[in-house]
Amino acid sequence: MALNKMEDFKFDGTERLPVDYVKGILQPTPTCDMWDQIWNFQAKSDDLLIATYPKAGLDQANEMPSPRTLKTHLPIHLLPPSFIEKNCKIIYVARNPKDNMVSYYHFQRMNKALPAPGTWEEYFENFLAGKVCWGSWHDHVKGWWKAKDQHRILYLFYEDVKKNPKHEIQKVAEFIGKNLHDEVLDKIVHHTSFDVMKQNPMANYSSISTKIMNHTVSPFMRKGTVGDWKNHFTVAQNERFNEDYEKKMADTNITFHFQFS
Repeated sequence: MALNKMEDFKFDGTERLPVDYVKGILQPTPTCDMWDQIWNFQAKSDDLLIATYPKAGLDQANEMPSPRTLKTHLPIHLLPPSFIEKNCKIIYVARNPKDNMVSYYHFQRMNKALPAPGTWEEYFENFLAGKVCWGSWHDHVKGWWKAKDQHRILYLFYEDVKKNPKHEIQKVAEFIGKNLHDEVLDKIVHHTSFDVMKQNPMANYSSISTKIMNHTVSPFMRKGTVGDWKNHFTVAQNERFNEDYEKKMADTNITFHFQFS
């Protein structure tokens, strides 16, 4: 269940969802319209929250039986306070920003619940400036990284999950208090692999109306690889990105892998 709600917006297949700001962070207007409800959401102590930057229904959530698994794209400073007050377990997944930018760009191309991304060149500049829904990637990953030492947050990296999925799934299992045998872990690894999930209607969003998500423009689950940014970044863009990255990430010790050796 997501802590961001877009289902009530009526699409006719041509328009895009409008956006506005919540505390300086760009958000789809349905999220803005119900912000008080989101902010005052009452978490339960046994809730598990999955948090990611994008491309990583509150009433329904209230009716879900415990323990609940919820998800959000909110930066840490916009997280409803009850999650911290109730000491909920939170899993945060971060992805290297170059691949994240490419994936988010294609996601916005196909998803009319988000603003049109414009050209790749325009999107590149907007992403660096943090002028995309859910705000700056840099602030997002740094905020959650800083919070992990004060709260029950398991901070994972997408690249680690791709490289050694069994090890990372074992981490998750231990974090949520599950002791899984090897054969169970192997089954989870299989069913959560990109190729299997891409064919799973429960994961690939193929059941969503094409008026909202047009998979002919770009599939919801596109490539899921590490290093695809090389197929999009020009040499000049890569140099500009690296310079910007070093400045914005100078105050943190997070290490990202931009490709596999």
